[in-house]
Amino acid sequence: MRRLRLLAPFLLLAAAPASPPAHPALWKVSDADTTIYLFGTIHILPAGTNWMDSGIKRALDASQSLTLEAVLDKDPTEVATALVKLGHADGLPPLADRVPPEKRAQLEALIKASGVPESFLNGMKTWSGALMLTGAALQEIGVDAAVSPGVEPQLTALFRSANKPVDGFETAETQLGFFDKLPEDAQRAFLVATLDNPAKARADFQKMLAAWEKGDPSAIEKTFADDPEFTPALRDLLIRQRDHNWADAIAKRLEQPGTVFVAVGAGHLVGPDSVQKMLADKGIKAVRVQ
Repeated sequence: MRRLRLLAPFLLLAAAPASPPAHPALWKVSDADTTIYLFGTIHILPAGTNWMDSGIKRALDASQSLTLEAVLDKDPTEVATALVKLGHADGLPPLADRVPPEKRAQLEALIKASGVPESFLNGMKTWSGALMLTGAALQEIGVDAAVSPGVEPQLTALFRSANKPVDGFETAETQLGFFDKLPEDAQRAFLVATLDNPAKARADFQKMLAAWEKGDPSAIEKTFADDPEFTPALRDLLIRQRDHNWADAIAKRLEQPGTVFVAVGAGHLVGPDSVQKMLADKGIKAVRVQ
């Protein structure tokens, strides 16, 4: 669940009381005529979280455009269409046969809570079945997608209201394609992760949220290191390869003048495979400004 909360771009909202002001980390890369801010988001955010402090607001005001992992709100059907296109396959065993026997009762309960017909889920690949059950799993720890917008929707609304362009590094199909490349054993571990004990999942989320609010990259990275299911293969596919691609795009963007605000999942801006490290390998230094 930790991995999904950091990386899944369509899990954006959570229910919780208002919290004290947060101070998430912010970096920038720049040259003589270009500034690119790098901001790590959290894809599901408790309602009332006050994260847009004065430093971030100045960077947003100065930015002429916003770049996200992907722009997912232009076509409400895009994610669902891509999920069915990539995630369906014939001849699959029932989803219950893809989890350990001791997890099957939890899976059955989650399927019922999701409202998705079990017959439909049985025709989905393991990774896509897991994604379709994630909403119900998050509700078990107090998440309500109808409560308030997370970071990305708030940023998108802010830039669009100012008639500033919003674009993405990837499309919904590209993002789901990374999950589709996972080997079956990793997909099954991903599915089992959705069946985490709600109390443990809630505690893990709170630790990660606290680290983000304090702007503590080391603590955010530790949430990955402490997750035995986040294997080197998963890190390579879901973090390293994507960060490499994004660093290439950022380096190319430095060739054009102007100021850009880049907002991606916080997990992409921490650790040995971070975007900043990929930029450093190109001789481009990212400076932390908050």
